Amino acid sequence: MTDQTTQPSVTSPARASKGGMFGLSSKDTTLLLVVFAMVVLAPFILNPFPEGSGLAQFNAGYPDLMQRFVIFGIFAIGFNILFGLTGYLSFGHAAFLGVGSYAAMWSMKLFTLNVIPGILFAVIVAGLFAAAVGFISLRRSGIYFSILTLAFAQMSYALAYSVLTPLTGGETGLQIKNTDNPILSNIPEGEIGRANLFGAQMGNSYEMAVGNWLFTFNLGYYIAAAFMLVAFYLSIRIFRSPFGMMLRAVKSNQQRMNYTGLTPKTYTLYAFIISGMYAGLAGGLMVAMDTQVGPERMFWTASGEVVIMTILGGAGTLIGPVLGAGSIKYMENILSKINKDVLHQWFAFLPDGLEDAVVVFADIFVGKQWHFTLGIVFMLVVIFLPGGLVEGAQRITARFSRKKSSNNTPAE
Repeated sequence: MTDQTTQPSVTSPARASKGGMFGLSSKDTTLLLVVFAMVVLAPFILNPFPEGSGLAQFNAGYPDLMQRFVIFGIFAIGFNILFGLTGYLSFGHAAFLGVGSYAAMWSMKLFTLNVIPGILFAVIVAGLFAAAVGFISLRRSGIYFSILTLAFAQMSYALAYSVLTPLTGGETGLQIKNTDNPILSNIPEGEIGRANLFGAQMGNSYEMAVGNWLFTFNLGYYIAAAFMLVAFYLSIRIFRSPFGMMLRAVKSNQQRMNYTGLTPKTYTLYAFIISGMYAGLAGGLMVAMDTQVGPERMFWTASGEVVIMTILGGAGTLIGPVLGAGSIKYMENILSKINKDVLHQWFAFLPDGLEDAVVVFADIFVGKQWHFTLGIVFMLVVIFLPGGLVEGAQRITARFSRKKSSNNTPAE
């Protein structure tokens, strides 16, 4: 099934915006409101099982994981603007994530512990770095472009790991110390400052107990979620804009664009810069939530992870990257915590010999081997759902719609 979000609109942007708010069509407004409801109600949605029950292992409504959902969602949304629209596959986007993180950290160490300036600084620095990398890498296309971006990311990792140790902290990373005294923050001598939003600490949380359920509302999560909603809204505007149509044309046929007098590389460079700024925003938010950063954030595996997120959710779709990021971070944080002791508790009702055999088999898919499960899921999606999780949802919706229409058809 074709994902409608990947098809250029035949109507003008002005006409398409009628019927909705925020300058969006009714369909896009509905999608934005659905995402808004999901992030606001995440503490409830991600905690379906009561505390103390055997299934509470699968709850994901704690602040650290919810923050990762939205931050990596931003990272994947930005990557999708480049890969999903233009078809240019970058294997080096982790470099912009890392550069944004270091920029935000130095902003907090030197100027203020307020997270807003640090995040803005991260976006600007990552955008400038993306402009430089993109200007060079986009001289090539296809696999050569991908290898160039990977090379830049690995060079950035090597520089952060050893050469630029005074700026990056090297292997141990960079963090706020008790010797740091930002210009615009009044920190008592000898104390370690904390990231804040106009004095409110990122770790501030409110817990609400309802029966056997415990729901946590964390300030840091909602700040990150607010940035993700803005990032998602901007991605919709980009997808529906004439600029977005030009990016689709780059993916479709660059030779025709050249015949019309347009320069594909210019549009692709702009997309690359915007995508890098999204990655910088994600990196700045990571520092705002946890004031430390290390070079591993730039390693090639981090770049590969955002590629998998985007493809798993649905490249070229609006909400696909968010779903892909959430799915992978869920598996990473939930499945990886299931060890043999937990498995023995689950299968204790089985006879001893059978219990041990089932535990040995199940252990292949969880704990430190959770990547095996991710690989299987990714392989199945690529084979049976080339459009990702979004295509799967569309197929299910279409099937139910057909059943409903057939049930409503009057008998002759």
